[in-house]
Amino acid sequence: MKKSILWAVSLAVALPVLSSIASAGPIENACNRSERKAANRQLCACIQQVADMTLRGSDQRRAVAFFKDPEKAHKVWMSKNDNDDAFWDRYKAFGAQAQAYCGG
Repeated sequence: MKKSILWAVSLAVALPVLSSIASAGPIENACNRSERKAANRQLCACIQQVADMTLRGSDQRRAVAFFKDPEKAHKVWMSKNDNDDAFWDRYKAFGAQAQAYCGG
């Protein structure tokens, strides 16, 4: 009996933590894994919120690559491709809103 109560209490405590980890978006995950000194869970979660409001899922997945390899961002910025230009406009707007909203 005590074991089942302890298990239920442990599960009740663990579920919110596990669900918040599972629900983290691609930007938040990349931010948390980055080696940037300013990155912390609260800031990364805030940036993900802004990403959810401003970027499509495919844009978010594309932007994740910039955390790993900033040179990719430079290549997109310098590209003459119309799709890259449109993405860059959305990404730039996201960055400005994230900075204003999250203070990062």
